[in-house]
Amino acid sequence: MISRADISDKAAFDSKSLDSLKQSAKDNSPDALKAAAKQFEGLFMNMMLKSMRQASASTESPFENEQTRMYTSMLDQQLSQNMASKGVGLADALVRQLSNNAASKMMQPGNAADSSTNAKAIESYLTSQRASSTATTSVTDISGKSARLSHVREFQNKLADDAEAASQETGIPAKFMIGQAALESGWGKKEIKSADGSATHNIFGMKATKDWKGKTVDAVTTEYVNGVAHKKVEKFKAYDSYSDAFKDYAKLLTTNPRYENVIANAKDATSFAYGLQKAGYATDPQYGNKLSKIINQTLSA
Repeated sequence: MISRADISDKAAFDSKSLDSLKQSAKDNSPDALKAAAKQFEGLFMNMMLKSMRQASASTESPFENEQTRMYTSMLDQQLSQNMASKGVGLADALVRQLSNNAASKMMQPGNAADSSTNAKAIESYLTSQRASSTATTSVTDISGKSARLSHVREFQNKLADDAEAASQETGIPAKFMIGQAALESGWGKKEIKSADGSATHNIFGMKATKDWKGKTVDAVTTEYVNGVAHKKVEKFKAYDSYSDAFKDYAKLLTTNPRYENVIANAKDATSFAYGLQKAGYATDPQYGNKLSKIINQTLSA
């Protein structure tokens, strides 16, 4: 006989775990229905946490990678399992609902139904929940992806004309420049602001050099020295429009000898991204990797 604790202590966040729970039900445990409901409560909580994280992931984080995503997923699984163990009421509601149908009545102690009948009733419940959870997960994934991509489309549409004009001048594909603007400004969410909060339109992180005659603004930035990040205040350019920002960016890449190889290899996204890093556009040692991922994955989705 398998106890309720033996079943409910196992996580059922994927189809394999649900299959394991179905197998446990075949041993005709009286508490199999309650354990199944408890496991589904954990599954529901896990999907809810996943949906919340997707909805809040509006920008590309410089600290995000495959390892952090893996550990975040593991954390969500543990959190959902802990919440389900304490109960939020869903499991009890499921048990009450299923107790009203004929299949659950056959699982009550003293019923004449045999082991195979009880197991089939529980298995039918678990199969229906797996189908439901799969469908819910698909909807969640689609809606989450749509929410994440909406800010990408908005950013692209806002800069499309100016990027295309700069592309005609430099030969760099407009998508590459929009990708770099996205990385530098956090898809526009972290664009450098003036002291009064007004826009500087500086989406390329362009610092004010000694020969710059235009407006400037002081802002905190992250610089890497020997691979170690340091916060410091630097003077940045301020533009009257995004068009001016693209024109100044195009001028930098086409007139500065440091970027000759970048222009020459501008047809390939990865070569372009790592070329900028090698030329010293940014001190972040992961700059090329981050930029190539935005161009090749996010902007190509």
